[in-house]
Amino acid sequence: MRISKTPVFLYLLVLATMLIQGCSSTKPVHPTLQATLWVQNAVEFDALASMSYQTAETKLREALMDKSWTAELTQVDADIQELPPAVVLDIDETVLDNSPYQARMVQKGSGYDPVEWEKWVLEANADAISGAVSFTNRAADEGITVIYLSNREANTEEATRKNLEALGFPVSDETDVVLLKNELPEWTSSKVERRKHVAASFRILMLFGDDFNDFLPAKNISEKERDNLLETYRTNFGAKWFILPNPIYGSWDQALYNFERNLSDEEKSDIIDAHLHTKN
Repeated sequence: MRISKTPVFLYLLVLATMLIQGCSSTKPVHPTLQATLWVQNAVEFDALASMSYQTAETKLREALMDKSWTAELTQVDADIQELPPAVVLDIDETVLDNSPYQARMVQKGSGYDPVEWEKWVLEANADAISGAVSFTNRAADEGITVIYLSNREANTEEATRKNLEALGFPVSDETDVVLLKNELPEWTSSKVERRKHVAASFRILMLFGDDFNDFLPAKNISEKERDNLLETYRTNFGAKWFILPNPIYGSWDQALYNFERNLSDEEKSDIIDAHLHTKN
């Protein structure tokens, strides 16, 4: 009896189609996958964070004793000798590690969502960046007010304080030391006005952050302007300014695209290619 080959052919055709579709639907690599893995798993990340805070701790007494010492540019040449000392720290990726939120985005294949971000903040479940708890407590023990200056929204202050306190960070109840975006109308994401606010009452010994904007008014300026600012103030880093590594996000990424937010994937790809320096 002759057996028809048609069913076998159709089976093989369907199987091949399924395999092709399976390959074509492979989950795309999230653009922050490698950076997130590095932050969460690399001892190098912990070492760099610890190095920043340990270096700052060695300079703390010198900064405290030198009454003209300030890390805030608006206080240079000002009469600050009688002001009480303070250190000013950014929160996200400087004292609190939000990489679990980023890992969730990687797994979902999603981008930044302010609603989901706020949900994460309200969980009050971030871990501390290495070295941050030790440094801030050493500063507090020396009588230095520890001030946290963040672009978290004002309505998240209770959760933010809860998270910081649970990890052992010093959070004063005598004065508002958690200064968040939009607490006052002029407190925008720029942070300049909030640093001035602190500088009016405290001699700022040190600034800590993971973004250029945590130290300088560098909002929406070109890469060339950022380079020039770094050359001007390079010696402040490691002495009065301490920057933490953040390869996941930041103004560096926005500056790469010249702060254009509506670029196509092709335009972004061209910009990335132009920024890859191969020396050939």
